[in-house]
Amino acid sequence: MKNQDFTTSILVEQSPKEAFNAIINPRGWWSEEIEGDTDKLNAEWTYQYGDVHRCKMKITELIPEKKVVWHVTDNYFNFTEDKKEWIDTKIVFEISRTGKQTQIQFTHLGLVPEYECYDICDNAWTGYIKNSLRDFISTGKGKPNKGDQISSHQKRK
Repeated sequence: MKNQDFTTSILVEQSPKEAFNAIINPRGWWSEEIEGDTDKLNAEWTYQYGDVHRCKMKITELIPEKKVVWHVTDNYFNFTEDKKEWIDTKIVFEISRTGKQTQIQFTHLGLVPEYECYDICDNAWTGYIKNSLRDFISTGKGKPNKGDQISSHQKRK
């Protein structure tokens, strides 16, 4: 059976070290509304977007220049019937060299098309990874959520 977890990837000119350092700083590319350490193994941190979405992450793998894994230990969406979608899923960043470029393979293990939030999450993750994270790695400036303002790349088309 085909893997149906959400996945996307990007290529950047920067080194695996620069990509890793950007990934472990999600305030620079996902949201400024993150509390807790995002750069230490076993650290727990929270993300909140108003009353729409909040989640708690635990960093379960942190291999410099190679891999970052966040385990979603708690989650809430106000727009789904099942308020706990994402719980016990994993968000995985795999970093590798491809020629002179660095590839970041992003996979949200457990985020599958059967989830009520899938289309919204697909659109949001695609924007965050392909636009905001890529820009953050390449230029040092991402497009994270700021307070209660949704970034333009997250809005549904």
